[in-house]
Amino acid sequence: MKARLASLLVPLATIAFGMPASHAATPAKQDRPNILLIMADDLGYTDLGSYGSEIATPNLDSLADSGVRMTQFYASPFCSPTRAMLMSGTDNHLSGFGDMVELMLPEQRGKPGYEGNLNQRVVPMAQVLKDAGYRTLMTGKWHLGVQEEHSPATRGFDQSYVLVHGGSSHWSDQAGIVAVDPAKPPKAIYRENGKAVDVPKDFFSSDFFTTRLIDYIESGKDSGKPFFAYLAFTAPHWPLHAHDVDIAKYEARYKDGYDALRRERLERMKKLGLVAPDTPVFEGHPSWPKWDSLSDAEKASEARRMAVYAAMVDNMDQNIGRMLDYLKKTGQLDNTFIFFLSDNGADGNSVYDVARTREWIHKDMDNSIAHIGKSGSYAEYGPGWAQVGSTPFRMYKSFMYEGGIAVPAIAWGPGVRRGAVKSAMAHVTDIAPTLFELAGTRHPGTEYQGKPVLPLRGKSMLPYLQGKASAVRGETDTVAWELGGRKALRKGDW
Repeated sequence: MKARLASLLVPLATIAFGMPASHAATPAKQDRPNILLIMADDLGYTDLGSYGSEIATPNLDSLADSGVRMTQFYASPFCSPTRAMLMSGTDNHLSGFGDMVELMLPEQRGKPGYEGNLNQRVVPMAQVLKDAGYRTLMTGKWHLGVQEEHSPATRGFDQSYVLVHGGSSHWSDQAGIVAVDPAKPPKAIYRENGKAVDVPKDFFSSDFFTTRLIDYIESGKDSGKPFFAYLAFTAPHWPLHAHDVDIAKYEARYKDGYDALRRERLERMKKLGLVAPDTPVFEGHPSWPKWDSLSDAEKASEARRMAVYAAMVDNMDQNIGRMLDYLKKTGQLDNTFIFFLSDNGADGNSVYDVARTREWIHKDMDNSIAHIGKSGSYAEYGPGWAQVGSTPFRMYKSFMYEGGIAVPAIAWGPGVRRGAVKSAMAHVTDIAPTLFELAGTRHPGTEYQGKPVLPLRGKSMLPYLQGKASAVRGETDTVAWELGGRKALRKGDW
């Protein structure tokens, strides 16, 4: 690679059961691999131990150490556009999410490419894999259409249990994240196989989504079909919620603040070989308060918020470990391809900027320091900690800087190189063609069931992940981004 973008694009427990000693060659079609696709929600670039974090993520770190860790993998700066590109393999402006539904202008809504649901011009990844003989399963965050006719049940998934909105309480109260009327608390909608359901009383998001997906896999284990399982965590998206036992691990960890932690993470990144030794750290926007300028009470609140955030990431990793343990015990792990990514950069934005939501939070929620993380709290962690997650880059979610669109990505499975840190540029639209090649199938191209559809724009990463190619794209290939008038362009290494 000629150069690593230093800060921005052109503006326009180790798994307890252990890993297999080696990966086999890519299986023949009659023994096609299972596919486990895992997405975190608002996870920052350096929030995993294998990317420089102090947060305990041994299961993902073990996948990274025995698979491929990607240092230049890109998504959208917002969640639903990324998910639209993931499912379609084409640009979000073509697949229905030219912007976040919540941010679309009146003159945009309903126009081609701005439908606010995964539109009928694309053939979703799950449908292609289902047509190829895969069992298609999903739990977690959908965010690609609220109504039943736009749910995973109509877009290729055999079984699904999903949050249809962009976020929700992680506890069983089903509190939504944006209030339409401050006098009426918002309630999030969950759907199982298309039908609206209420979550169980013992619900905690990451725990429940993992257990339900394991149940789905187990129910068809003897079907003779491989599975495509999509585990779309809502963690660590705000509101910040976690189990007390997980929060306790980090209660004293963040008292030195975000300024010091950015430097700590950068030093670990250098030791891991993820960035050049002379890489500088972005010190933050001048309007952001420095840690030393905060009062003791402000520091205590900030430290608690980051402790809860870390606990959410820790718990997510524990649940990934549960999934891997299940696959190991049932003899399915060795023939499972796993791809992990985040949907965008860390989130330093504030919902308090929306007046009606701010009123609802102040009226109904308890954000006292000791209560942050519990049911009935509604906290975010702000730009200081988000900039830690974006280390060493500039800015975070919603911005067309590396901090908004560069995300951690890990590949592991049959035929994938072991212990490689790969720096060639890849993009979320590349996942669908990669999985199709693994499955021994193809996207239908420009026609599906007698109707015109959009072709793939992404490139298969499989030769790159297997060590048979040095790049995913050529020197002249261009990738472009646009959301809300913010733009970026990438060509080749630049």
